[in-house]
Amino acid sequence: MLKGEKVVLAYSGGLDTSVIIPWLKENYECEIIAVCVDVGQREDLRYIKDKALASGASKVYIEDVKEEFVKDYIFPTLKAGAIYEGKYLLGTSMARPLIAKKLVEIAHKEGAKAIAHGATGKGNDQVRFEVSIRALDPSIKIIAPWRIWELKSREDEIEYAKKKGIPIPVTKEKIYSVDSNLWHVSHEGGDLEDPWNEPKSDIYDIVTPPEKVSDKPEYVYIEFEKGIPVKVNGKTLSPVKLIEELNEIGGRNGVGIVDLVENRLVGMKSRGVYETPAGTLLYIAHRELEYLVLDKETTRFKDLVAQKYADLVYNGLWFSPLKTALDAFIDETQKNVTGVVRLKLYKGNVINAGAKSPYSLYNEEFATFGKDEVYNQKDAEGFINLFGLSLKIGALMEMGRKDMDEAVGR
Repeated sequence: MLKGEKVVLAYSGGLDTSVIIPWLKENYECEIIAVCVDVGQREDLRYIKDKALASGASKVYIEDVKEEFVKDYIFPTLKAGAIYEGKYLLGTSMARPLIAKKLVEIAHKEGAKAIAHGATGKGNDQVRFEVSIRALDPSIKIIAPWRIWELKSREDEIEYAKKKGIPIPVTKEKIYSVDSNLWHVSHEGGDLEDPWNEPKSDIYDIVTPPEKVSDKPEYVYIEFEKGIPVKVNGKTLSPVKLIEELNEIGGRNGVGIVDLVENRLVGMKSRGVYETPAGTLLYIAHRELEYLVLDKETTRFKDLVAQKYADLVYNGLWFSPLKTALDAFIDETQKNVTGVVRLKLYKGNVINAGAKSPYSLYNEEFATFGKDEVYNQKDAEGFINLFGLSLKIGALMEMGRKDMDEAVGR
């Protein structure tokens, strides 16, 4: 038991963690230290702090980690080109290990023996939090109320919160589970649980539905240095400001909406609707620049690495040895990923409109259909003869076998 001990709670002020504070105090008789990690979730953090204290927390930490989130989590994943199941840009997945890291740091500072979180027993976040915590300090006890308490649904939580007089951000009518940070906004639950239901147009927080945006296209220029975005439209921006600027540009052009039925780590499928305007622009621009500067074999192998990297991040293995090793490979591939990409945005679409780099491997003198002085087209004949030699030999051998069969009457 943890009677009288300190427990650090990952606190968001949402439905789950709002209920957890009184529940922990009732069932463990412990001191609750709430930790709200600011990864850019666009919420009133002062209100969240006051709410945590009013709900029974003895102390509240508000940790601003937006800069660290972008530099140490978003940008490495962007450089990897990691996209889960072809659509999901890993917004929630990247934030969880950073939150876990801060929880462990504060647990050490406060002398807490346990960390609690509000992730459900059906979701991925329980794995991401707990695997990360164990990688950083395996001695810390973990409390996951959703796996042990008597509440079985979000409706039960709402009733419990009402009994305790705790204000909550959802109702039985609007029951979406929303996760928001600087990189994205995700929506799950409610009518979205039926994959046949089209998301309602009022669900979106940062992206204007494509049918409501301007009929005029907008161009955006994104400049990279060694795989890291540094400028938007010629203006140097800090990592956080750069993401915010691209969220605004992409959002007003209807860019970044993803509707995905994905395979959760725990074995079931789930449906999520994601808004990731800045991420969509950055991934497309980064990929266009790689097409220009990376050789074929590196590009093909990096695609394999990107898929594995996405799985590691999605599955909560941020602090694994394999991810550290893959980061080293990815950093090597990014040495020449420097240049500018121009994108054309139109009603939710993103169209490549040009790319240039001092490290470009594209050479007009080689690629031109006009006369050139460097490529002798006659050389292609010998290349084709050697390239197709195995096929030619196989065909000759097959023809020989047929002739022999005919000669002996087979």
